[in-house]
Amino acid sequence: MAKYQVFANPTVQKVIFQVRFPNLFYMEQRIGEYQQQIIDRFPTSHMMVKRNFFMASVSQAVEEEEPPPPPKGLETQPIWNFISEDGVELNVLSDSLDITSTVHKTYNNPSESMRFRDSIEFAVNNFLEVVQLPKFTRLGLRYIDKCPVPKQDNKTYKAWYKTAFPLTRFPVSDATEMLFRVRCRRKGYFLHYREFFRETGNGPSLNLDFDGYATDVPSGDYLAVTDQLHDIIGAEYKASIKEPLLKHMREAKRRRPKKGGAKKKAKRNKKAKKRRAKT
Repeated sequence: MAKYQVFANPTVQKVIFQVRFPNLFYMEQRIGEYQQQIIDRFPTSHMMVKRNFFMASVSQAVEEEEPPPPPKGLETQPIWNFISEDGVELNVLSDSLDITSTVHKTYNNPSESMRFRDSIEFAVNNFLEVVQLPKFTRLGLRYIDKCPVPKQDNKTYKAWYKTAFPLTRFPVSDATEMLFRVRCRRKGYFLHYREFFRETGNGPSLNLDFDGYATDVPSGDYLAVTDQLHDIIGAEYKASIKEPLLKHMREAKRRRPKKGGAKKKAKRNKKAKKRRAKT
């Protein structure tokens, strides 16, 4: 996740941006105006209902340990869901806005036409035109990376990752599941880091999860704060990986041959050879 580098085979699986604000009871009257502002980029829309009795009153895109209770007097909460043609999702609730992407490969590479930062700026700027907010109570940026583990042993794991796991005491070859998590301060903001390894039926799996967030952010500063959170996450990602993983990301994915493809090709060649012999 280097600042201006785009990898052919990135590990990032999902990137999420979210802002929270005090519950706005008039959101339902303003959402149509907001939809008109964004419809060119987010043409598909749905309205869903979240039951606060079963779920937290905020979007679960950026989770907390103990989400706040639902607003009093609201048994349900509407979610206005907007989807772009390439699958980026934008959710608006009466107290939050979040954007989730599984397709972006860069945050702000100037040579790329599809940047996650542009999606954030477009969605939030248009939102602030419709809903005048002096500040956001919370702003979060989260990256979830699915990383390869070529071989389940300490030597390979340490060669690929600067791990937080105590592998001397708990070798990865013996582990069925390991989780390390820390919530800490970084440059005046907060970072929640998770390293999660588990053994699956398809082989070993590793997730690196970086959730950076700030509180009480003036609405005019939201993009600058998001940039700073991105830099913090990028530095932490770099501090978690080693050169073999970088090499893996630089290499384009190899396409698997279709099942039975070689046999079908040999059969076609055999038929063609017979036709040539007859002529």
